[in-house]
Formats: sequence, structure tokens, C-alpha cells
Amino acid sequence: MKKHPSGLPFLFFSEMWERFGYYLMIGIFTLYLKDVKDGFAMTEAEASDLYGTFIALVFLTPFLGGLIADRYLGYSRAVVIGGVMMGLGYCLMGIHHITALYVGMTLVIAGNGFFKPNISTLLGNIYSTDEYREKKDEGYNIFYMGINIGAFICNFFGAALQIMLGWGWAFMAAGIGMFIGLIVFTSGKKHYEGYDQKKGIQDGDMPMSKIIALILLPALVFGVIGWMIPDNIFGSDSTDAFILSCLPVLYFYANLYFTAPKEEKAPIGAMLAIFAVVILFWAVFKQNGSALNTWADRYTDRSLTGTSEVVFNSLKQSKQLTYAKDSVPVYDEYFRLQKENGVVKQELNYPIYFRNEAKAELPAEGEKVSVWATNLSQSINPGWVIMLTPLVVAFFTWLRGRKKEPSTPAKIAYGLFISALSALVMVAAAKAGSNGQEKVTVWWLIACYGVITIGELFLSPMGLSLVSKLSPPRITALMMGGWFLSTSIGNKLSGVLASMWDKYEQKTDFFILNCVLLLIATAIAFSMLKWLNRIFKEHT
Repeated sequence: MKKHPSGLPFLFFSEMWERFGYYLMIGIFTLYLKDVKDGFAMTEAEASDLYGTFIALVFLTPFLGGLIADRYLGYSRAVVIGGVMMGLGYCLMGIHHITALYVGMTLVIAGNGFFKPNISTLLGNIYSTDEYREKKDEGYNIFYMGINIGAFICNFFGAALQIMLGWGWAFMAAGIGMFIGLIVFTSGKKHYEGYDQKKGIQDGDMPMSKIIALILLPALVFGVIGWMIPDNIFGSDSTDAFILSCLPVLYFYANLYFTAPKEEKAPIGAMLAIFAVVILFWAVFKQNGSALNTWADRYTDRSLTGTSEVVFNSLKQSKQLTYAKDSVPVYDEYFRLQKENGVVKQELNYPIYFRNEAKAELPAEGEKVSVWATNLSQSINPGWVIMLTPLVVAFFTWLRGRKKEPSTPAKIAYGLFISALSALVMVAAAKAGSNGQEKVTVWWLIACYGVITIGELFLSPMGLSLVSKLSPPRITALMMGGWFLSTSIGNKLSGVLASMWDKYEQKTDFFILNCVLLLIATAIAFSMLKWLNRIFKEHT
């Protein structure tokens, strides 16, 4: 990091610890919700729906947090406020009570709104001088690796704490990680001086009173209407509420384009186009905490023997499951429990690990089997990011030296295409396991994450860099919030897709759908590429 701004290490480690907390929580969230004994005994559809709504709202609030920071708070103060709220939220989620869970989730949702867009904006600002401007893409790649170091190590802590002490202590560890990140951030405050000015309200900006009247209140009202609509338009009450509440926010961003000065219209339009097309990427990618977590839990051979069993047991990264014949259901549609009007009537196939084990490999009645903790699969993607980021950065540096480096929009388009290939890996995995009838090796999951990680590195940090480069200075954090708005909508769509998992008798069809969605996004991105490159060349 010697050739980068002095503030980069502080932002790097602040984000690393913040993501340690967030991804620790995400790694255990749906598993906790579905746990019959110590969780809330939710079905797959219920847990996926709540997961999708939660992570959607987590990335919806940055538009408001970015706006408030741009106009009133400044970026550093917003980051600190957001971090405190998130840390408290994680700790509350560790209290096993449905009210505490929802209050904690609310604090995380609001806190991320202040934290996420503003630390990313601050990073872009410290690269705004002539000395560092050309290294901005590289800076965001390094920053992104910090995110994934936190995301990689957190699941080992989460697994050990959950196994030894229970779910609550794992959530508490997420809160502690967030507070460590805040300490690191405040210790580097002097390095952000001069890059943290609040912009205030500029000519042509929509007044806050109008934003409240035309955006926030309608979003709240629309959300309530969506929740109360008889039956469901989009599959569930929460999905209806979310989609309808997004409409005023989408109007707000469209209004930014139509009311912008002439010189700002093209870059704002280009950013909005990119925001729209990457929604489908997030819809597939964010299934890591839902559908792919389910794949690891139910369809992946997690058994441990010999030295690996000794190592995993000593590190408290494994669980012991006792086999009983009644833990394997007669009918495939019974996964975890039977419910009637939301009340658990009968527990079935618990633990569910044995439901698709080959008969010849089933243990003896009452025998214990060691399996590695499901949430460890959440460390595969960040592990790939840590290994591949230096290679991707070196690759683009090599191309830059030969004047052949793709533009930032082109990198995003290639990222979408590479991500589509990862879904084909899971199609092959589903075929290898006879569509869920037999367990498959974890190497399929590792390969899938490896491919989509390359796509992610082409796309996600480049999106942050693109916003920092194209956005008019007066609304940089607000447009960073727009990037996270697209993430939010994609996150909710990921929950909608994952909630359909049990309805797909042929699991290959589920992953083929993911592939088709990403190929559609790829085609749209490449069709816009000439226009995007022209705007990028004119405005950066």
C-alpha cells in the first residue's frame, strides 16, 4: 500500500472488521431462523423470504445515508453513527426473542445506510488528487480484498462460538467486530482531513422537506399498502411491501437525471443504466446466504473422518449428528417440520443431513457422524477473493502497461458474463447429485464460488470506482447510495428466487434460470458499452 494514499490502510481495516461482523451474521442468519431446537423453526420459504427482505433493506438505506452525509453530516461522522447502530443491532440479534431480532435487524438496516456509502465515498475522495487518480480502480480492488478478509475469517469464529456457546454468542461476536472497526476508523481520522467536506444543499437539489413529502412518506405508505394487499402480487407480503416502497425511491433517482444540469445528464444517465443492469448480478450472487447455503447444508457431503475429523473437532468447527431411521422422511417434500397456520405440529427429519444419503453409506442406528459446520461454506467466496484479487489487479496492471486495459464499464460487462458461467457449474453439480437425490462433493461449491468470484472482482469494486469517477461531486455519496439501491433490489430478488427452491423438482432448472438471467444482463450491458465508453471518456 506504499504507493497509495495514507488513509487507505485505515479504511481497509475498518471495512474489514465491519464486514467481519456483517458476514458472520449473514452466515448464520437463515440457519438460525430454520433451527427447530434453538432458533425460530422457520421453513425454507419463510427463512429465505425474511433473508431477502432483510438484506434488501440493508442496501436500500444507503441512498438516504448518502444524502444526509452529502448535505449535513459529512462522511466520517456518518460512518461512526452507522457503525454504532450496526454494532448494537448485532448484539440485540443475539437475544433469542422475536422482538429483539426485529429491533436488531432494524438497527443494522439503518446503520448500514450511514456506514456503507460513506466509507466507499471517502475512499474515492482520497484518490482524487493527480498523484493517485489513475490508481483508483486498483485502490477499490485492494479495499475490496479487505472486505473479504473479514468475510473469510468471521465464519470460523461464528462456527466455534455457535457450537460451544450457542447462536447468541456468535451474534455478539459480530457486534464486537463492528466496534473494533470503529476504533480503527477513528484512529485514522487525520488521514481523511480535506476529503470529508459536507457539500450542503446546491442549486437544483430537491429540498429535504420535499424529499420527505414526495419520497420517504410515500415509500412508507406504499410499503404498508403492499403488506396489507389481500393475497400476494409478487409472492409474499414482504416482497409486495418492498417493491411498492421502492417506487418513490426510483422516482427520486429518475428525477435526479431529468432535473440535472446539461453537463451532468450524461454521467448520471450512464450510472443509472449500470445500476439497472447489475440488479440481476446481485439477484444471483446474493444467494450465497440462502440457496447456496441450503446446497451446502443439505446436498453437500460434509462428513469428516480421520485427521480432518480430529482437526475440525479440535477447532470446534464441526458438529456431531446422531442417525436415527425416523430422521429420513418417506416423502421428499417434508424437509424440516410440518406447520399448520404457522404452528409447528410435528418435527420431521431432524437433523436433515441424512435425507439424501445413499443407503449403503448410512451409519448404524444411533451412530454419531461428524460434519463440518454449514456456515463455513460462506468463507469459500471471500477466500477466493483474497487469492484472486492480487492476480486480477496484476492482470489489469499488465494490460494497462500495454494500453489494452478494458474500460470500467467493459469490466462490469465481462463480470456479468463470467458470473453466468458459475451457474452452469451448479447445473453440473445438480446433475452429478441426481437432482438432489444424492450428496455431492464440496468441490462443486468451491468451483462455483471460484468462477463467480472472478465475475465479482470484475464487477463489484468497479461499480464503486465508476460511481466515484462519474458522479458530480455534489451528490457523490447519494449516487453511491444508488449503487447500493441496485444491490438492494437484487438482494430482494435473490430472496424471491431462493424461496422457490423447494418448488423446483429439477434443481438443474433452478440454476439454469440463474444462468439465463445473467446472460440477459450481459447482453444488455454489451449493447450499451459503446455509449457508456463514450460518456466515460468525456467525463473522467
